Amino acid sequence: MKRFLSFVCSLVLVLSLFLGGCSADPTNLTGNFRQDTLALIDSLRTAITVPDDSADKKVAQADARTKINSFIARYRRDDSLTSLASFTTMRTALNSLAGHYSSYPNRPLPDKLKKRLEQEFQQVELALSREPAA
Repeated sequence: MKRFLSFVCSLVLVLSLFLGGCSADPTNLTGNFRQDTLALIDSLRTAITVPDDSADKKVAQADARTKINSFIARYRRDDSLTSLASFTTMRTALNSLAGHYSSYPNRPLPDKLKKRLEQEFQQVELALSREPAA
């Protein structure tokens, strides 16, 4: 009986560690589209403004790619968002940035792309302020 209880306790411990590790979200997405979008914009603005010669550039770029992938994976299948201007503009900005990171990982962001991203981020913020809270 003692052996059986030991086995059950160890099984419960292993399962709790496994399930707890699988549920962690490294990007801290809340599920609230408005909050997640604004947080992602702030994070991407920070990543974009890191100087090209900085040692943190690679870390910021990898973090941005992870957050972009998580954001898109979470919200792309939500039919209630596909018609929102904030979502479509945000998706365009994220595709542009992710495309640059994939195609030119060692090159700095061109000024033209930085200006366009900033313009799209401002459009997203404006659209979010106009759209009803979901």
